[in-house]
Amino acid sequence: MKDYYQILGVNKKASKEEIKKAFRHLAHQHHPDKTGGDDAKFKEISEAFQVLSDDQKRSQYDMYGSAGANGGFSGQNHAPNGAWSGFDFSGAQQNGQGFEFDLGSIFGDFFGGQTRQRRGRDISVDIQVTFAEAIFGVERKILINKISQCDICNGSGAEPGSKTKTCPTCNGKGKIQESQRSIFGTFAVAKECEKCHGTGQVPEKACHTCHGDGVIKKQAEIKVAVPAGIEAGEMIRLAGQGEAILGGPTGDLYIKIHIEKHPIWHREEANLITAIKVKLSDALLGFDYPLKSLEGDLTLKVPSGTNNGEVLRVKGKGVPLRGGRRGDLLIKVNVTMPGKLSKKAQKLIAELKDEGV
Repeated sequence: MKDYYQILGVNKKASKEEIKKAFRHLAHQHHPDKTGGDDAKFKEISEAFQVLSDDQKRSQYDMYGSAGANGGFSGQNHAPNGAWSGFDFSGAQQNGQGFEFDLGSIFGDFFGGQTRQRRGRDISVDIQVTFAEAIFGVERKILINKISQCDICNGSGAEPGSKTKTCPTCNGKGKIQESQRSIFGTFAVAKECEKCHGTGQVPEKACHTCHGDGVIKKQAEIKVAVPAGIEAGEMIRLAGQGEAILGGPTGDLYIKIHIEKHPIWHREEANLITAIKVKLSDALLGFDYPLKSLEGDLTLKVPSGTNNGEVLRVKGKGVPLRGGRRGDLLIKVNVTMPGKLSKKAQKLIAELKDEGV
């Protein structure tokens, strides 16, 4: 025999409120529609709850160890599509007897609370910027075709000068009642009225431009401020710049950034990296190397005795950071060796060798 009290984690003297609380907690945890849910466990706790929440069935269970031929669990079948059906909770609220519970509250726990307000669709676009623009930031203007608020009626859907009237479909409530089946049986839920889009009002005369929709598809120019130091693949979100909808807030616009490769420089965190080739004699004696940075030409001082692979640093010329700080330029020195030496060069190198160089 199943111990329904143990299944719900309550003692035999538990009140109806304690049973309700335990069931809601376990149902929320094991509901099959949730990630990590357990069909078998949810079925078991539902069976225990149906019996213990009904005074007559609970009394019979306490006395005889069962609550009828099916243990109070009527028609325990699992539908082919994975949905539960056949639960009999009718005894839970008959004639004021038994146990009342808030289905809306339970389903709110399952699926994240109240129904979300309708809002316009989020949209996304891709833009490409140069390497320098990604480092220092840039403002771009983009043209996109999207559903926007109608300029003639300002999104109301009504012809200018026309009044609005109570929606005949929902009688001004903005919602209509529909019956839906659930794991607990059939119950009524509120659904947004499609005629007035939840506003409760409809225009007496529809706007001649948008035909009462309040929105039209048109081209829009949008300014995009690409921040300094942005990296490839990052998204910029512009709230309220997505598509519009009648009776709800506008969606958002997401802009994905692509960055062109630079022929000389590449980025590593806050630093800009490049490499230069210098002759052996220049590495030994030192010299001034003309370097093209992202901000213009500069002179890099290569000190005498620079080794192959050594990295020279120019501070404060890299990627801009918060607080006005910047990363650095890092320049790797690759010393090229002479391929074929003249007799004069061979003699000079021999002399250097004698000097211990």
